[in-house]
Amino acid sequence: MRELAERAGVSTGTLQKVEHGDPSVSLGTAFDVAALVGVPLFYSDRERLADEAVRTRRRPVLLPSAVRKRARDLDNAF
Repeated sequence: MRELAERAGVSTGTLQKVEHGDPSVSLGTAFDVAALVGVPLFYSDRERLADEAVRTRRRPVLLPSAVRKRARDLDNAF
């Protein structure tokens, strides 16, 4: 763990945060660690990339379309 943290240029605490998916870790740090351990993040094969895009679109949407309720329209007629 120390060696990987050193190679990534981060502390072992930050590396643990990456492992646990802590959202406070910068995306660049997460990408660097993923690349160092051999996790593929991008595909160079266009066909594979297209397949992943289709599969992603078919996944059910987990987030609502809106977080806040729409404010009612104000009547500005005086």
